[in-house]
Amino acid sequence: MIGFGAEYGTACPDRLPPLILAYVGDAVYEVYVRTSLALNISGSVHKLHTEATKYSKCASQADVIRHIFDGLPEKEQNVVRRGRNANSGFVPKNANVADYRHATGFEALLGYLYLSGDKERLNNILDMAARRVNSRDGINNEQTTE
Repeated sequence: MIGFGAEYGTACPDRLPPLILAYVGDAVYEVYVRTSLALNISGSVHKLHTEATKYSKCASQADVIRHIFDGLPEKEQNVVRRGRNANSGFVPKNANVADYRHATGFEALLGYLYLSGDKERLNNILDMAARRVNSRDGINNEQTTE
């Protein structure tokens, strides 16, 4: 049964497999990116989708985690390592293995923080990720129109 009303922070994310953490983290990141873009960019859904892919592609997520990894506390680094080292048996055709594994580590961290109920830290990591992608890709998400 899905516990949509369940209180976050009671899920014991330390016990969950890293690919499950990444599965949840992928959804968390997608909602964050889509919400941020919807609130900051005017235009068509196609334009929003095009912008969202700049954040969600493996290479971008891998770049983010490589950039912030050394500054993470040891516990968070361990979550990233668990996610990065998990073998999903799948790599998308448009990604290389190293980027895919690093992106999985990034998503595992997001899933871990979300399920831990640490909203402040989660938002901090999400904001760092957005700033990194924006600076790397020269994105300016001020109110723009098509």
